[in-house]
Parts: sequence; C-alpha cells; structure tokens
Amino acid sequence: MNIIHCRDYEEMSGKAATLVIQEVERKKNLLLCAATGNSPTGFYAKLVEKSEKDKIFFDQLKVIKLDEWGGIPENHPSSCEYYLQTKLVEPLRIPPERYISFQSNPTDPAAECARIQAELDTQGPIDLCILGIGANGHIGFNEPALFLEPHCHIARLSGHSLTHTMVQSLNDKPTYGLTLGLQDIMRSRKIILLISGKNKEQIIQEFLSGKITTRLPASLLWLHPDVDCLIGI
Repeated sequence: MNIIHCRDYEEMSGKAATLVIQEVERKKNLLLCAATGNSPTGFYAKLVEKSEKDKIFFDQLKVIKLDEWGGIPENHPSSCEYYLQTKLVEPLRIPPERYISFQSNPTDPAAECARIQAELDTQGPIDLCILGIGANGHIGFNEPALFLEPHCHIARLSGHSLTHTMVQSLNDKPTYGLTLGLQDIMRSRKIILLISGKNKEQIIQEFLSGKITTRLPASLLWLHPDVDCLIGI
C-alpha cells in the first residue's frame, strides 16, 4: 500500500484527481466505482474542472455506485444517488447506459442486489475503485462484523453509519444499506482510499497499524496489490 500524507484536504483532492486522470488517459472506457461522502467531494470537483476544460475527456468513462442508503427516495438530497448525480454523473455527462446504480428504495432489495451483481459480473471487474473510510472502519456499507459478505448485499447499518452527516438530521433514518461486497472491491484493478475528517484520528491509527481484521473492514485493503491511500486531515 502506498501511503501519501497530504498537507490538507485540498492537496489530497488534487492528488486523487491527478491519479484518476492518469488512469483514464490509459483506459478511456475505465469502470470507476464511486463512493459518496465528505472525503471525495473535493476530488470530484477537480474532475469536473477537467471535464469543463476538455469536454470529451470522460466521454467513455463508466461509473458504478459503491453503495446506497436503503429506504429513502432517490431524489432525496440525503441519498447517494442525489449526491453522485449532482457531484459527478451529471457534471461529467455520464449517460444512463454508462452508469450502474442501486435504486435507493427498491420494492425487493435482494433482487436489486442481484441485479447490480449481474451488471458488475458482466461489465467488471472494476478498474478503479474510490473509497472512503468510516469512523468505525467500514468501506461502503461493509460494516465491522465477525464475517464480511463477498458480493452485493443488504447491509445492516451500524450506529456509526447512521450518524453520518448525510442522514443524521433525518427524522426517518435509512432502514438498511445496499453495497458492493468485499470481494467485488478487492477484485478492482486499482484502489484509491481517501481519508479525511477530524473525527478519524483513532481509526487512522488502527488502520495504519497494518493489522487485518473484519472488525476493521478497511484493513483488508492491505491485502490488495495496488492501493494509494491519501490522507488529508
């Protein structure tokens, strides 16, 4: 794992954008797995700047959504779908045929997971996976547990996840999560892990110890051959 300590959030965002742009230059139809949350927001803004300067740069890029809050409308400002549409998909002009996305409020969540898994099995594996790390060490909605799921699944959300800024103010909290599994993530050709946030000092220390445990799902990334971990607190 390549650990990159950045001066601040802005430098982290810029370095991450440079890495992604380099990968897209190598493979124009790259499949990008996109996370949501505070950590990648500045980085996505840098990609949008690139798109505004070079309007065809991302014209073959494919995107798959990492995870979604279950049980809230897709057009709700707290949904991952709303976040990605406004921060990445619409600004980069990614059409529906190049975007794989969990529905946030499906009538059959298990069938929705199976649908996304089939899409990934057909179009994958992921070329470049963007991840953040939760304050409890989760990646996507792969929460700390005795065992972790390999593929797309319905996730039981932890108390930590439900305090996330995206949903903490909601009266009706999400009742579950939808997420890619650890095997799906670990099959990615390359992973960029973005770590930011003043409340994450402890989990950063635990993660950087290199000890691998399902109680800290992000620690499994130490087993992947190509991870750039950018830390910008």
